[in-house]
Amino acid sequence: MEHLLPGTVYAIIPNRPRRMDLDAFAEAAGIHPDLARRLVRLGLLDPERDRSGRLWFPPAQVAAYARLERLRTGLCLNYAALGLVVDLLDRIAELERELRIQHHTGGRTWTPTA
Repeated sequence: MEHLLPGTVYAIIPNRPRRMDLDAFAEAAGIHPDLARRLVRLGLLDPERDRSGRLWFPPAQVAAYARLERLRTGLCLNYAALGLVVDLLDRIAELERELRIQHHTGGRTWTPTA
């Protein structure tokens, strides 16, 4: 503790897990594990699987679920329709990003065009 400076306020930042199992993810997202499994089957969540087939969720998937839930309730969509809406929104964001890059570089690209 001798490396701490007197009078300095330090923030304690919790060490977040790099991945969560199904139950930990469901608890963090506030949903039932069966709903999490259903969203994985629909392709709306993208966990990793270990060799035994067990699901492991990166922490970012909690935010992905929150986005799905906002879209579902805000637009009155069912889970099956959410896949299309999310794909379209992601594509729009990608195109907007490319447009900003083109605007920033004056339309020049970093790769030669033939």
